[in-house]
Amino acid sequence: MARIAGVNIPTQKPVSISLTYIHGIGRTTASEICARCGVPPERRVQELTDQEVTSIREVIDTDLIVEGDLRRGVAMNIKRLMDLGCYKGIRHRKGLPVHGQRTHTNARTRKGPARAIAGKKKA
Repeated sequence: MARIAGVNIPTQKPVSISLTYIHGIGRTTASEICARCGVPPERRVQELTDQEVTSIREVIDTDLIVEGDLRRGVAMNIKRLMDLGCYKGIRHRKGLPVHGQRTHTNARTRKGPARAIAGKKKA
């Protein structure tokens, strides 16, 4: 199993798909990494040489913000919004949708399971 950026990437899958298991790398970025390293994207990870794995690892380490650093940065940005008390920060603090979605119906993913209203009975 190849270990890149602290993540064990699957060996049976093509390189361009396996790289997406790293947080912060999507399909487009994975294809760009393969092109820069000269690795065919359809080649399986288990068929890569040590030199190719090393070159992929170096490109990711030098040029991209991935995994822990990216998660930390996103968390710090959200915390900053919450400390400012701006609209987006308040929505994060309350656990409501941030990007203007309706909440009268839907938004169950963000709000959690529906809770019964106390004292309301059918007549």
